Parts: sequence; structure tokens; C-alpha cells
Amino acid sequence: MIPSICLALLSGDNTGTRTLSAASYTNTTGMTVESCLSFCSSGANSYIYAGVEYAQECYCGNFFASGASNVSMSDCDMTCTGNASEFCGAGNRLNVYWSGAQPPASPIIVPSVGNWTSLGCYRQRGPWHMAWGVTGQVTVESCTAACQGAGYQYAGVEYADECYCGMTVDNGSGPMPASDCGMTCAGNSSEYCGGPNRLNLYNYTGSLTTTGNTGGGGGTGTSLFVIPSLSGNWTYAGCYVDNANGRVLGDELDSNAMTVENCVAHCTADGFTIAGLEYSTQCSPDSDCNMACGGDATEACGAGNRLSVYTSTGNVTILPVPTALTSGLPGQWVYQGCLSEPAPGSHYFPYENDWTNNNTVEACLNQCAAFGYPAAGLEYGEQCFCGDISDVVDNNGAFVSDSECNMPCSGDPIHLCGANNLMSTYYWNGTMNVWHTPENIGRYEFLIGGLVVPLLATVGINNKVTFLEKYPTSEFANSTGAYELDISLVDNYLLAWREMHVKSDVFCSGSIILPDKGARQINVGGWSLESTYGVRLYTPDGRPGVNGTNDWEENYDELALQRGRWYPTAMLMPNGSILVVGGETGSNGPPQPSLEVLPKPPGGDTVITLDYLQRTDPNNLYPFLMVLPSGRFFIGYYNEARILDPVTFDTVTVLPNMPGAVNNFLGGRTYPMEGTAVLLPQHAPYTDPIEILICGGSTPGAAIALDNCISITPEATNPTWTIERMPSKRVMPCMVTLPDGTYMILNGAHQGVAGFGLASDPNLSALLYDPSQPVGQRISILNTTIVARLYHSEATLLPDGRVLVSGSDPETNYPNGTAVYPEEFRIEFTIAETDWALGGHYSIVVTLYQGTTSTMRVSLVAASSSTHGNVMSGGRIIFPAFSCSGNTCTITAPPNAFVCPPGWHQLFVLDGPTPSHSAWVRIGGDPAQLGNWPDYPDFTKPGV
Repeated sequence: MIPSICLALLSGDNTGTRTLSAASYTNTTGMTVESCLSFCSSGANSYIYAGVEYAQECYCGNFFASGASNVSMSDCDMTCTGNASEFCGAGNRLNVYWSGAQPPASPIIVPSVGNWTSLGCYRQRGPWHMAWGVTGQVTVESCTAACQGAGYQYAGVEYADECYCGMTVDNGSGPMPASDCGMTCAGNSSEYCGGPNRLNLYNYTGSLTTTGNTGGGGGTGTSLFVIPSLSGNWTYAGCYVDNANGRVLGDELDSNAMTVENCVAHCTADGFTIAGLEYSTQCSPDSDCNMACGGDATEACGAGNRLSVYTSTGNVTILPVPTALTSGLPGQWVYQGCLSEPAPGSHYFPYENDWTNNNTVEACLNQCAAFGYPAAGLEYGEQCFCGDISDVVDNNGAFVSDSECNMPCSGDPIHLCGANNLMSTYYWNGTMNVWHTPENIGRYEFLIGGLVVPLLATVGINNKVTFLEKYPTSEFANSTGAYELDISLVDNYLLAWREMHVKSDVFCSGSIILPDKGARQINVGGWSLESTYGVRLYTPDGRPGVNGTNDWEENYDELALQRGRWYPTAMLMPNGSILVVGGETGSNGPPQPSLEVLPKPPGGDTVITLDYLQRTDPNNLYPFLMVLPSGRFFIGYYNEARILDPVTFDTVTVLPNMPGAVNNFLGGRTYPMEGTAVLLPQHAPYTDPIEILICGGSTPGAAIALDNCISITPEATNPTWTIERMPSKRVMPCMVTLPDGTYMILNGAHQGVAGFGLASDPNLSALLYDPSQPVGQRISILNTTIVARLYHSEATLLPDGRVLVSGSDPETNYPNGTAVYPEEFRIEFTIAETDWALGGHYSIVVTLYQGTTSTMRVSLVAASSSTHGNVMSGGRIIFPAFSCSGNTCTITAPPNAFVCPPGWHQLFVLDGPTPSHSAWVRIGGDPAQLGNWPDYPDFTKPGV
């Protein structure tokens, strides 16, 4: 084939005429240029032209229809559904390929066939009967023969592969220009077989001898009759007029042996109670239904625009002519009118739902409103679009007469849902989303150059940040896989970084902070082979300005997981032991749909398989794990969630599926469709049920990032997800808990999924989520960065209240870290006792520079490690009770390990919105005695 040109279809889809009309097929998932060329040049198809259109359609032919013109190749810009590296035309645009062969002789209007004489090209109107035995490979010869055999005076070929017979030519079926009948016959490309609503019409000039037809004014034969009764309570209901305001019965059976009985059987099988043979809205005399059935010439099968109607219930309900729904609308929706789309195949609103059987105005408006879209449009009867009013206003959208939106809704036949390329349009009258733009939007500042692209970031109790990265698979040959950053020395690059070491590859592992005296960091899992079983420990030492000497400790022969895990999640349980869940057996390996506990319980294999992780692989990696105030565990994976028993790990409650995109309920929230999740704040006296917030994610297939956050109170009666729209789409976001109980959302992309090079269009903006505000008004838009932070970026709360932003996919070439300063002033306080018992009382002395202790707040932010947007403490923040006398304040520690699992926390004091530098406190001790584990000489045991 000679390389393609791009053709504009000037008489294209709007009229139905095809530039290449001989043969065609559609493949919505696997169309390629090669498969189209093969189809058009093999088997029964032997054509010199092949064309691909609209990403998924293939057309063949030996001739171009008139009106097609050569346009710029840039117009053909849709990639093929089966090969994204190839172009397959566009809307009303064909990439056309030529075999190099010369076309055969031009097709002709066959002047005569035997006693049949051509009358030319006619408009298709009148009481025609389709000769069902001649479909598919139609020719003029086969059609005229079929109509002569059935006893008809006239034969007509239409739309390349349809044959019609009739006894009269209706007054409205006048002759049309020959060019209107420009489609070649499916069975013979040298002949013309009509066009859309156009017939090449032939008249029989001989004597008709067949007696099978009795309808419509010609021939002789037996009388037609209706069937008075049929099986299953079906009875004749009368002759009805069809097509007065569109077709009245939507389900159609085409058969070359149509009878009343097989039509009724078809409608019964599909669950319908009305059956009509050939056309209905108003009653008409039975004598109007005067055409014989194709499969039984003694039975009446309606006529042109007439239906012989049968019912199984004894009733036929006549519906009114459909109208636009303009009153009784849900919420604050207001009808705007009939909006013309910008061009065939393109749409103003970006999100499309196709509801072939249940589209209604109310359902569409409710769907758009639920996901925060204030503009909705219904099109083609079955399509529901959601978007913003600005989509129309900014593109100079034009409304046309309401009468042009004339297609009934697929789920509500008495109301209109647009038409082809026309939308019945509705706007929300009011403000649907309140996104604040505060005066102080924070700022990004360069902190220090990075050594590597870190995969995991953890703030230690020595107030330094440890980073782990791929090793020995790093793109940097001299990387040791682990580094520690001293924030107090960032002005001196050489002194700020301390080189550390790991023994196996931590690529896509999981980490948490232990509750032992040393606040050790534990890292589990890894990339492949032995590293997937890895258990690594580091005890932070040193202090700001003074290097530590401790390093990561690991010995596969002494301490290992029971199962190899890549992309696992770890969580500290209320009893002080460690839960490790999920992952895969190695890099892109089979799923590891199970959980295990560290330290390993006594006995043999104690791994528990989780069927729901098996079922949802590979979309459930790095599942979200959180301890609930009841002591039970929340687990979120892919687009599902449930509550687990803390002892047996059995499912206690299956929660509703997480909402995804407005047009795709299969959108996911965990890797690789990666979103991020946190627990919302807990306040003394801890009687309010806790909420979980999940933001961002992506969709399968097209990988369009999600533009919403969802929240749930999992232990409420009949819990449901609340949807809040974000100002922009975001996959691979990071969410960090701030000392004042708000959450910063940043990093990620507008499109794609997690992985190397699998996302595009970086999201450079930062958001602030404030759960103290009403739903729908919780998001503020903060500053933007110039650095793309995609795969393997992290955001970490520092002890001084800043957020450290680090890392990104190596393919972005932005390895340097940056920092966000959400506040400017700092408070001072001193604390003597940092090892707190649950429910205990502990004193601090504060010095405030702006407010008083009456407006002061105290927060406890759980120590955490984050990777891939997964904060493995759940981002827990607690606002404990406290009282003050002068500048001495007494804090009451949380009451139990369900509200506050044992571990280390950053204690912040807030003077208004301004946080202090934090102090580290341990709450709840070390109930599992992890400080004495593992009992090997090459591991540090800091004590309990």
C-alpha cells in the first residue's frame, strides 16, 4: 500500500454517505492500519483503497464519493485503538491508503435487467416492503429477481446493501439527482445501489404472475388476516400509525421469514409486552395494515408507517409526544436550550456516559451534580455529558431551536435528550464548588540539591530525614541506596548529607516507625528475589548539626518476611506488632494477596490469604491500612474497602465501593491508579466517629486522572462516600498532615498512572484541605511550582512545620528537592517528659508571641514514612485535651491504643494558625516488646 493521505468527508457522517462505501468494520479496542489493509485486500474483499477513521473504523472501496477532499495530514490526529503509535483518521477524516492498482471501470446505474427498467434515483418514501432474502451482498439483479418473485411492481436498492419492493410510488417519493445515489452495491461494486434514504428505482414492465402479495394496489392473491390469539396471552391490538413523531418501538428484528409468531416470540424473549410488525402512535383502520408477512403471505405485517400491534397484557399505552424537561428538576438545575456541538464527533463537555436503556434527564443531572459538575448535556437519546459552564462560554457555544433536540431519552420516552450532535443542556443555578483563594498561598523555595531520587522519606526523632532509593538498580552507579539529610545544615551541601547503606534493593518497599525507645525505622519488602523478603532496621542517632553513626541493619538468613512482597503496606497495630499486607511476589510478578504479622507469631506458616486482593490484582498495590477507634482495621484497595477484625483479620463490614470518575465507576485509588489517603483529625474526648479522606487516582484504559476527593465515616450506620471535586485532576498525589489539622495536597499529574514514564501533564499546583469547613467548601488553592513531581515524589512534614517535597520519576530529570512554607511565625515551648502513658497528664511551658493560651491549640502528628503517596501511619493527627494556668499547660494523652496506636508523635503547639517547632513524644510504650527484637547480635536493640 502507498502511504496515506488525509481526506475530509464533506458529505460524511451527518448524511450517512461514506467516502469509501464498499465494505467496512469497526474495532473499538484493536483497530490498526495493518488490520484494515488486510481486511480490504483479502478474501471476498479486493479493493484498491482502504481508509481508517475515528480511531476505530475501517472502510474499503474502489472509488471516492463526491465531496471528499484532500486536507492536511494534521487533521487525521486520532491514534488507532489497537496501536497508539499509528494514526487512524479523526471525526469525518480518513487516513486513506492506495494499493497502487488502477481502479476498475466507474460504477453505473444499471439501465435495465430483463423486463425491469431503471427509473433513476428516488427519495425513499412510501409503502415499501423490504425483500429480506436479499440483504448483505445485494446487487440490482438479485433485488429485482426477489421483487419479481414476490409479485411486486417496483424494486429499489438503497444504502449499498438493502433491497425494497413495492406496488406504488408515493407522491412524496420524487426523483432526485443521480449523484444522490452514489453508493456502490455491496455485491457488485460496478453498480450503484442508492444512498442514504435514496433508492435506485426499477419498474417491472412485464406481466406479474406471482400471487403472494395482496397489499397496496397491484396483483391478486389470498386475503390477509390477523392472528386473534397467540401463546402467552398475546392478542391483536390494532393497526397503528408509526413515525408521525419518530419510531415508536425501539427494538427491531429483521428476518427474511417474518411472521406474527416469530415477532411475538422475539419480543417475549426480550421481556417486552408490545410487539409490532412494520410500523405506531395513533390508531389507524385495520385495512391500512395490508402488507403480507415475508415469512407467511397469509398474515398481515403492517405497511408503510403502519404497525400491526399485538400485546401480551391486553393494554397498549399511548405515550405523548416527548418534550424537553424544564420543570421539577433536581437541585438547582435550569434548562438552557438545545446546544449545537462544536463539530461532528467533538463535544463541549469532557465526560461522557452512554446509557443505552436508562438515560433520563434526572439521572444525568444527578450524576453530574454528585461529582461537582455544574453543566450537563443529554445527546442522541442515550448520552449524558458533564462539564463546566466555561466549557461552553469560553468556546463560544451556540444554541439552536429547541425543536432540533428531538430524540426521546432512552430511559424516559416522554422527554427529550438532544439529537445527533445536539445537546439538551442544563446549568446549575448557583455555586456548586467553593474553592478558596486565600491571601497567603504559601511559597515554594529551593532547599538543597538532592543526591538521588528517593522512594521513601521518613523524619526521625533526631529531626533528620532518611531517604531510601533503588539499590543496586539505581540509575546512579555510585548510589548506596540510603541517605540522611540534616535540615540544620542545608546551607552546606557536603555536610548536610550523610551516606548510609542497605544490603538489598528497597525499590517499592514499605516503612513505618516502631514504638520502641529508639524509634527505629523498619522497612519491609523489595524489588526481586531475596530483597522481597527483606526486613531492615535503622535506629536514628546524632542530632541537628552532629552526624550519627548508626546504619541500616539487615540479615536475610536471620530475619525475613514469610512471603516475598513488592509494593506492600505496613501498619502498626494497637497491640504493638506490625501488620504487612499485599504486594506482588517480585517486580511485575504474580500477586501476593495475603497478610502476615511481625514479629512472626509462633508456629508454622501464619500467612493469611485475602481473596479480595487476589480478585483485584494488579490494581490494589500499596493498599491503604488504618486503625479505627473501635480497634478494627480499615483496608482500601483498588476501588473497594472493608473493615477487618483485629484478631482474625476476617471481614466485619464490606463498605460501598469507592466512587471513581463521573463517567467511569471503575476508577481506582491505589497503585497503579495511585491516589492518597489519610485519617481526618480526632479531637478529645474522641466520641465523634472518625473519617477517612482519599484524594485523586486514575481510570483504567484511557488513564484520565480523577479530579475528586472522597471521604467516609466507615463505622457509621449505613456508611456512604462523600464526593468533593478538586480544582484539577490528579494522579500520584501526595497528601501531608499539617499541625493545624489541615492537609496539603500536591504533586502528581493530570493524566496517566504510576510507573516510569506512564504519566504526563504534571500538576504543578498545591491545595489545602480543611475538614473544619462545610463539605464542598474545604479546598483552598495554594501556590504553584515549576518542578514536575511525578512518580516517586514525596511530601514530608518537618519538625519546624514546613513540608519537604522531594523526588520524582527519573525520566523527568528533576531530582532536586523543594520546600513549602505554609506559615511564617514560630512559637516556643519546653517539655520535660517525652515518654507518655495512655491517659496520662504531662506539662509543657509555652511562650506565645501572637495570642494567648485561650486560643492556643495542641496537636500530635504520628510519626510516619511515606512512599508512592501512601502515608503508612494513615497521617493520623490528634488534638488532645489540655488546660493552662499561666504559661504552664497540662496535656491529657489519648485514652487508648485504638484512638492512638503506640508510637512516636510530633507534638506541636499552635498560636492561631502558626505552629511551633515540634518535640517528639512516645505514647503508649512498646506493648509488643519490639525494642528487644530481633534477638541477634548484628541488630541493635534499643529497649522498650
